[in-house]
Amino acid sequence: MNCLITAKGLTKNYGRFRAVDHVDFQIRPGRVVGLVGPNGAGKSTTLKAILGLIKYRGELEVFGRNPRIDRAEIMHDLSYISDVASLPEWIRVDQLLQLMKSTHPSYDLSKSLNFLARTDVKQTHRVKQLSKGMKTQLHLAIVMGINARMLVLDEPTLGLDIIYRTEFYDQLINEYMDPQRSILITTHQIEEIEHILTDIMIINKGRIIINMPIEEIGNHFTQLKTSKDSAAEARKLHPVYEKDLLDEAIMIFENTDATRLKEFGEVTTPHLADLFVAAVKGTHHD
Repeated sequence: MNCLITAKGLTKNYGRFRAVDHVDFQIRPGRVVGLVGPNGAGKSTTLKAILGLIKYRGELEVFGRNPRIDRAEIMHDLSYISDVASLPEWIRVDQLLQLMKSTHPSYDLSKSLNFLARTDVKQTHRVKQLSKGMKTQLHLAIVMGINARMLVLDEPTLGLDIIYRTEFYDQLINEYMDPQRSILITTHQIEEIEHILTDIMIINKGRIIINMPIEEIGNHFTQLKTSKDSAAEARKLHPVYEKDLLDEAIMIFENTDATRLKEFGEVTTPHLADLFVAAVKGTHHD
């Protein structure tokens, strides 16, 4: 199956600072990929490279094209929503939709209108009259009207309340996704997207330190909840991360026999939020 995005040795320096350090990854059709990492880890730089907004070293193909050379062609098939995306405050919703219709070759106005009909956003509203949640719905409506193969979301629900955030992701999966499309999401709210992700990429200090399908996490990582009395013995198996609770210890192990761990307590597959902390703060390396 052809990959929508392929990166090999992707590297970007800002002066002496290396924002992205020889990164390799692929994104295939039909996947929902979470790119997560702390501030300054290299998430936004990676997205800018994919969008053709910066120069870089290494190899990067988006839909088989070079984003620095073929950016216009790539953007026919790629949609982008950023946490800092801004719409003109003075424009009316109907004017914005007509602008999209007249300028974007892959835009279907009827799809946007069908989506907006189920929201409180009216065509007569001006952008300045919309709440942040309604602006996000308007962005999503525009995305729904573009026949894009890839959707890139950079902290799309930042500042939204829990109801809008939940609705946003539910609508995204139910109405946008199909086997030929993929979504790449960066977010700090990893627990909110865990249920929709098919793949996870954790980046830290410019390097991807975990990159795998969600279904494979349990084959590589195991979480152990153990008593303080048993913790010392469990620690001899070299957890990659550990945190202490009131009467217990939580440990995450990589490529360790779960049968051995069961001697010390309750064994589960770690949640993504815990795996993220383990990867960034623990001892895990490539």
